[in-house]
Amino acid sequence: MKYILALDTSTEACSAALLVNDNGQTSEYVEFDVCPREHNKRILAMTESVLQQASINLDEVDLIAYGKGPGSFTGVRIATGIVQGLALGANKPALGVSTLAAMAHGVYRNQFNLSGDIFVVPAIDARMNEIYMAAYKVTGKGIVETLVNEQVCPPESALEQLNQQQKWTAIGTGWQTYQQELSTQLVADIYNQQPFPSALDIAFIAAEQAKTQTLESASDISPVYVRDQVTWQKMPGK
Repeated sequence: MKYILALDTSTEACSAALLVNDNGQTSEYVEFDVCPREHNKRILAMTESVLQQASINLDEVDLIAYGKGPGSFTGVRIATGIVQGLALGANKPALGVSTLAAMAHGVYRNQFNLSGDIFVVPAIDARMNEIYMAAYKVTGKGIVETLVNEQVCPPESALEQLNQQQKWTAIGTGWQTYQQELSTQLVADIYNQQPFPSALDIAFIAAEQAKTQTLESASDISPVYVRDQVTWQKMPGK
């Protein structure tokens, strides 16, 4: 796939990215800002900006990827709804990517001297004294492999299942809010450069997953809340 457009509004950050793969050479166009409660106002303008930077229009995009959660209920719904509209209007396939996996890939992407695999435990503050967490191995080639599935849990017992002998990197607002509770369970290097997911990492993961996964139509697009009591209404007639 040559053009992958990605959007994310799952946390306090809002971002859009276009990943261009042209005969093995990649180009990246990114709009990213931490702007709580402004996602509805910003995301479409960010999307238009990355397309303009690459001098293409939506009709030329091969795939629209999106942060499917977990994260803010409202934020996840915003991205999911907008991607549904874009995919339906332009007749484009879509692919949802875990925001926690995107955070793990972000650690990999921003460590320029990285060699070998890294082990990342992202955590997002889920409010109500809980966190969204998962654990991943990111290979030296940037492939994100799930070690512990996404879950919502109290921070006091979130990390007991992890290998204490492994060197871990921690990232996310969950670690900022509950650093004492989490650090007593696991020794980890806390990555503070960028605690939020980025649409660029969603695009990179989608590029890899699209090789083996079935792509979504507009009617298939849905968020992941992790908390079971939250429901999602698809577009009318879908």
